[in-house]
This record gives sequence, structure tokens and C-alpha cells, in this order.
Amino acid sequence: MGFLKVIRTWALRDKMPIREIARRTGISRNTIKKYLREGIVEPAFQTPDRPSKLDPYAKQLTAWLTTDQRKSRKERRTAKLMHADLVKLGYDGSYERVAAFVREWKGERQRAHHTTDRGTFVPLVFAPGEAFQFDWSEDWAFVGAERIKLQVAHIKLSHSRAFLVRAYLLQTHEMLFDAHWHAFRVFEGVPGRGIYDNMKTAVDKVGLGKKRDVNARFTAMTSHYVFDPEFCNPAAGWEKGQVEKNVRDARHRMWQLMPAFPDLGALNDWLEERCKVLWAETEHGTFSGSIADVWEDEKPALMPLPMAFDGFVEQSKRVSPTCLVTFDRNRYSVPASFANRPVSLRIYPERLVIVAEGHTICTHERIIERSHRQPGRVVYDWRHYLAVVQRKPGALRNGAPFAEMPEAFRKLQGQMLRRPGGDREMVDILSLVLHHDEQSVLRAVEMALEAGVPTKTHVLNLLHRLVDGKPTDQPDITPPSALSLSKEPEANVARYDGLRQAQNKGGTRHAS
Repeated sequence: MGFLKVIRTWALRDKMPIREIARRTGISRNTIKKYLREGIVEPAFQTPDRPSKLDPYAKQLTAWLTTDQRKSRKERRTAKLMHADLVKLGYDGSYERVAAFVREWKGERQRAHHTTDRGTFVPLVFAPGEAFQFDWSEDWAFVGAERIKLQVAHIKLSHSRAFLVRAYLLQTHEMLFDAHWHAFRVFEGVPGRGIYDNMKTAVDKVGLGKKRDVNARFTAMTSHYVFDPEFCNPAAGWEKGQVEKNVRDARHRMWQLMPAFPDLGALNDWLEERCKVLWAETEHGTFSGSIADVWEDEKPALMPLPMAFDGFVEQSKRVSPTCLVTFDRNRYSVPASFANRPVSLRIYPERLVIVAEGHTICTHERIIERSHRQPGRVVYDWRHYLAVVQRKPGALRNGAPFAEMPEAFRKLQGQMLRRPGGDREMVDILSLVLHHDEQSVLRAVEMALEAGVPTKTHVLNLLHRLVDGKPTDQPDITPPSALSLSKEPEANVARYDGLRQAQNKGGTRHAS
């Protein structure tokens, strides 16, 4: 390029003859004239198209490279192995030519990946009520004076871009179903389509193309809310780019500004209110007004909200001889009549429901322990073991479930077990909760303790008065001093023997 500049300077500025320029440069006069006539400022050299020995095998080599791209890195063949395979097919060229072809092919694939495959997208437009997008993320928050990792569900309407963020401890089916219900409740309707990635709680198996084996419970949920699920291609997060962006934005707009919360329920209440505030503060961008304004226009296009989907996951369990079922390293008590029998465990986000013979037999608050270093916990309900202690009253003294009884029951137990037969009487008092309101029985026990008469008879008397609505306050029966005896009566049965002897002397006949 610098050489052409010298030629143009001599000819155009210095008015040097073509012959002199040719003498100085050693270039023919015709070539110089062509440069000057056509105004060439950059040299262009055309590489002649020469045939290569690899040309007949280029199609086969390209097919091998394409096939290897679908394999893992350890399974791919090297250029040397491909050269050896081409030699077997009759190729007599050099290895360097095969290696150059492989480098050029991979370079073109990389350039395509950074342009049309990855860096170029088609803008998407969604009609009102047409679709929503769903995704999970992981974030941290202070809950219960402890910093814990949370699994966060993000649901976003594709048209109005209204969104909801809700936190859970796990990414399980029951959490997924609960997140959908709260999202549709906040959106006040259900869109016609849901866009997901290939999460395991929805897809059992990813097939070719768009073929998916969808989980049965997930299908039941979509059928209940009447929307069609659509799954992205693997590792193609840009196909649901709106909710992916929402995951990133939420960290700056919510999680970094978040206060501490006493429990997970308070955190989710705060997240819901924060989302609604952001709707009103954020401009939509495509339509005039805020996200809240566009959402108001989209609401008529949403399907009316049905009743909540009963989003439990059911497992079959067998009750142990100690009346316990095990779930997630924790054990929960079951009524003693179902010991050694199969039951169904219905798992909800916050509770566990145990069902047998089509009826709910008990419910427990669910415990989720994130650390596997700590031992599992045992959750007792002492009422479940009343049928056992009725047959074995001695088990009441050291029974682990009865350590969690109310304070009044434990105080009464401590007094009654000191005397003979007290364990049987205590079991009878505790069994009253099977037939009467527990608070009434507890109140009767408290009144008996206050009166200093902790007996079964007195507790029954007070309970009957409470049930019948009669007054439980005892009248003042303290006698006046004028009626007090000067001499206390003496319990002496020998007096009767004396009377009998006196009457026998008189000849009186007695029945004895």
C-alpha cells in the first residue's frame, strides 16, 4: 500500500513521466498506467483456484467433524486419526492439509456460533393473556436470625411483564405447584401457555426436538389450570429471556435491599408487596404506561382463576411398631391403631397429611432440615399413644411422647404417680380428651390443682360442671363459731359391743 502511494505521488503531484517511474520501480509502464487509471490505492491479489488432493474427501471429512461435535470432548477423534482413516479410503495427501481443513471448519463453526447461533435473536411479541414464563434461581436471605439459601420461583407474564417472586426451601413438586397457585392468584387469572426449561419436576425425559416425557403430576396441574406447557431447547435460556432477565434484576431490586424476617411466610408476604410496588414504578418500555397499567389491560384476556390445585405429592409408607412414619430423615407419629399398617403420606410445602382408608388420620407441620450433619428429629403427638397406655399404663411414666403434654397435665402427672394406682388414674384423665374438648379437660385439671384436690373424681366433677354449664365456684361452707363442737366425736366401734352386751342382759333378742 505504501508503494502505491509513492507511485501516485510521483505521477500526480511531482508530474514525473511514466517512463521514469517505471525505471525507478522496475514495474512495467502498462502496470503503472493501470494503477493510475483505475485509482487503485490498495493492492488486491487473487489466489488462483488450484485443485487439492483433499477435495474428493472434503464431504466425508465434514460429515465426520459434524458427528464428532455431538460427542463429548473425550470421545472426539483427532485430526491424525481422521487423516489415517482418509488414507484407508485412498487419500494420498499430507496430514498438514487435513489439519488445515479441520482448523478452517472449526473456525467457521465458532464464528457462526457467535453470530447467528448465539449472538443474534429475533424479537418476540406476545398477545395479552397468551403466555407466561417460569424459572428457578438460588438466593440468600436472613430468616429466623439465620442466613439461609433459598430456592426462588420467578413467574412473569409475557405481555404485561407483571411478575411474582416467591421463596422456598426446596425445588420439589409441591413447591412448584404452590408457586403457580400464588402467581395466578396475584395475576388474577391464568394465561393460555407456560414456557419452561427442562426442569426435572416437569420433564421426566428430554427427547429429540420438542419431544418431552412430561411428569404425570405436572400434567395434572396444567390440566387443572387449563394451560399448555412449552419447553425450551436444552441450554437455550434465551427462549424465555424475559424471566431470565427478571432473575438478574431481582437480585438488585429485592435481595440486596431485603431486611431480616422471622419466618418464610413473612418473607414471601414482603416479596409479593415489593413486586406490586415495582409494577407501578417500572415503565413497560413497549407500551405506554407502567407494568401495572398494561397488566390492568391484560387482565380481561386471562382465564378466570379456578380453585387451587391440590398440589401434594403422595408416597406410600408403613407405620413402625412405635407408631412412627419416616420422611426426609425425620419421624412423625401416627395414631396407635394404625401401627404396623400401610398408610399414604401426602406432602405439602408446609405440612404432611397422613391418610388411611380414604380418611385423614393426622396432620403434622413439615420440618425441612437443610443440613445433613444434624440427626433427624422426632415429632410426637401424645394423643396418638393414649390407646397404648390404656393397655400399658406403666409406659406413661417414661413415655417420650408424654414429655410434650401441656404443663397442667405434666404437673398433675407428677403428683398422681407418687401414690399407688396413680398411673391408671392419670391415663383415665388423659383419655378424657378423646371424648371431650381438650381445653375443657385442661381447665378442669387446672382448677383441681388450684383447689389442692388432684384426684380423678374431682377432675371428673369439675369437667361435668364445665360441660353442663354449671357454676364451678364452691360456696363458703365454713360453720359459725356457735355451731362448733366442744368435744370432737370419737370413732370407737367398741361402744357398739358395749351396747350389745347391755341389751343381752335385759333379755332382748337381736337379729345377730
